[in-house]
Amino acid sequence: MTEDSVAALAEAAGLELSYTAFDGSVRQADEAVLRDLAADILPPADKEPVTPPRYVILRQSDALTAAALGIGSLQWQILCGKEIVCDSETTPRALPPGIYTVRSQKPASEFRLVIAPSQAYQPPAGTGGRRIWLIAVQLYGIRSGRNWGHGDFSDLSDLLRLAASAGAGGVGVNPLHALFPSRPVEASPYSPSSRVFLNPLYIDVTAVPGFPEAEAATWQRELASLRATDLVDYPRVAALKRHALRLAYDRFQTHPPPEQAHDFAAFRESAGPELRRFAVYEVLCERLGTAWRDWPERWRHPDAGAIAALAASAPIDIGFVEFQQWQAHRQLEACRNLAKALQLPLGLYLDFAVGIHPDGFDVWNDPEAFLTEASVGAPPDLLNRGGQDWGLACFNPRTLQARGYEPFRHSLRAAMQFSGAMRFDHILGLNRLYLIPRGRDPRNGAYLRFPIRELLAVMAIESVRHECLVIGEDLGTVPEGLRDILDEWGIWTYLILLFERDEDGGIRPVQDFPARALTAFNTHDMATFAGWWAGEDLEEMRNAGLTLGETPEERETAREALRSALAAAGIRSGDRPDFAAVARLMARSPCGILAIGAEDLVGSSKQPNMPGTWKEYPNWRWRLPVAIEELPHQLGFRAIADAMAEEGRAFVTSGRPDRSSPAPQRDSPAAQARR
Repeated sequence: MTEDSVAALAEAAGLELSYTAFDGSVRQADEAVLRDLAADILPPADKEPVTPPRYVILRQSDALTAAALGIGSLQWQILCGKEIVCDSETTPRALPPGIYTVRSQKPASEFRLVIAPSQAYQPPAGTGGRRIWLIAVQLYGIRSGRNWGHGDFSDLSDLLRLAASAGAGGVGVNPLHALFPSRPVEASPYSPSSRVFLNPLYIDVTAVPGFPEAEAATWQRELASLRATDLVDYPRVAALKRHALRLAYDRFQTHPPPEQAHDFAAFRESAGPELRRFAVYEVLCERLGTAWRDWPERWRHPDAGAIAALAASAPIDIGFVEFQQWQAHRQLEACRNLAKALQLPLGLYLDFAVGIHPDGFDVWNDPEAFLTEASVGAPPDLLNRGGQDWGLACFNPRTLQARGYEPFRHSLRAAMQFSGAMRFDHILGLNRLYLIPRGRDPRNGAYLRFPIRELLAVMAIESVRHECLVIGEDLGTVPEGLRDILDEWGIWTYLILLFERDEDGGIRPVQDFPARALTAFNTHDMATFAGWWAGEDLEEMRNAGLTLGETPEERETAREALRSALAAAGIRSGDRPDFAAVARLMARSPCGILAIGAEDLVGSSKQPNMPGTWKEYPNWRWRLPVAIEELPHQLGFRAIADAMAEEGRAFVTSGRPDRSSPAPQRDSPAAQARR
């Protein structure tokens, strides 16, 4: 294949031939990489190529005219499904946000029309429009006197009450997407099986109808052991929770309370056939293993008849999976409702993973919607000179366009229905994603372009529909002008204090930060404040054999930059500042949201995840050293809450509990859901 033909193939697939690296150099994509990626994106040669439809984007305020639609015809129709909602013979009326089909005559053409809000949802002035702070947690790592060694939705309800009592505007959590029950050690919340369904490990089993209280009395020694661990023991937690849930399900089947039986039936109906397919997939994983590409052919891509046959042959097993999803959804809904009752301006701030595990349900359920032979990652950068392969599958942009972006909208709706704000992980991927052909070195990949304006228009539609603020995690190699496009659509930016440096290496004044932004000291992929200050992260990286993104000398320079920033702001901190001083500095920024990680609230030095490691570091397993019941009495927590109040970030409502009260005890929303 000639160089010109490779370039033409790459252009047809939407692949970029080169990119500008973090150091300013231009990296050319390898021809073999381009060919492999194009083969995954484009239809096989033996299939007739499908040209994705053309899209026109209009805001709701735009007039529906032939000129606005970009057509020369005097005769045209706008259809929603098969229904004609507007045409050139009638006075065009305003259309609700959505995706429509436009047909014009002379010359005949057909294309898609996106009617979008002017922007994604924005918090209304006077409520969420003021500067607030929130508590960010890795929910699995929450320690409490009642959970089973793994945080759950009742812990989340207690965290919401604690946030309200401390003047915080909400609680942010890691992705709650479904993982792999039969592979519990694979615990990364950013490598999900499905972004539509939930992880049942977050269920408070004691709040489930039919919970076997008599049998549970015999588990106390095991529960005490699980609660005492510093790391989540996923295999043991998963085994015990599954056993308890199965006993509860068996009892529920035998003696279902009428009201709850009706609610279970209503949940099944509202979830539709996809819930049944998910349950079938989970049962097949138990029987055949989770690598569905190795399954017998009839189960790799089963039709509706095969799904129905398996469901009929294993109704108990299928029903058990559906039962778990019912309880997970109802308990998370109860948390959402509690946040509203507490009048928290953001309430739940959920995280949306950038991709899907290629072995997962979403890919098995709809393989044509995803690229299955390429892995999402990142090129070499300051933090990781070897590049990153995240092992994730992403949407095929051609399929999204052909289907009116429904797979993308469906996954957004699944998260936004619960949240007042959503963090969209690696939002740079809406513009382009760095892809690596499976099995290749992550330094040898190429960028795939995505139709960003169409994706943002769709995101704005769902955001306004669900009244969900969108915060785009826009860290890394950011193409010029991309942040302007995101801001145009009302997507908030994501600022990490230590990354905001001026030309001299100092931390730039926080007063210069934008208002439509979430700011934080770190992310889940970075050291906690205590670990960063002590250099524990550098030591851990060295022990894991990773290339350091920062030398010890550069780290000391960064510490001095932080000292200088605090001094310039008039914040007394001494040679070694405490985190309350750093939080006070960030609180003075105009940023609408300040996120404080739970690890920093309690002074933990254990970072949740160390990119580039798997067995070398216990990623996604660290538990907080302090139980949630003790948090209100921690000096660090109280100092930070006081700093937030003094800097004007405490959110006070008439229904907010008194700040001096301890963490509220149950009755939790999960317990309410049980009744």
